[in-house]
Amino acid sequence: MKRTEFLSTIGIGLAAACTGCLYACGKGGEAKPEIKPPVPPSGVSFTIDLNTEIKSVGEAKSNNGVIVARIGAGNVVSSFAAVQLACSHEGTSIGYSPTQGSFVCPNHGSIFNNSGVVTTGPATTNLKQYTMAISGSVLTVTG
Repeated sequence: MKRTEFLSTIGIGLAAACTGCLYACGKGGEAKPEIKPPVPPSGVSFTIDLNTEIKSVGEAKSNNGVIVARIGAGNVVSSFAAVQLACSHEGTSIGYSPTQGSFVCPNHGSIFNNSGVVTTGPATTNLKQYTMAISGSVLTVTG
């Protein structure tokens, strides 16, 4: 093999390799699947007995795809928050952090306030908030 043939062969191989690299870099590497936010549950209706469940500030309970947290003292609606259980980012079940006073996703760290509004991403969509009513010691959640 002549020297010019050898250099030509190497040049074609390098060009092909670099083209593949540049194509992958230009496309952002491997294509990532589109993340679709979960659909919040609708037609929800359940009750919580406040004498036996979520009695203390900071306690939370989930039911029918909804998480209810006691955020204040007393049996008044403003002492509770009810939002969808699935994080709006990828659908991981969220929890309530009494120290932060927020709903937190353990998967990627998204944080939502007591109204379900995103305060820290990666989530970009707010959580659905549910309607609550209290009669005596029974909290009813609907939505």
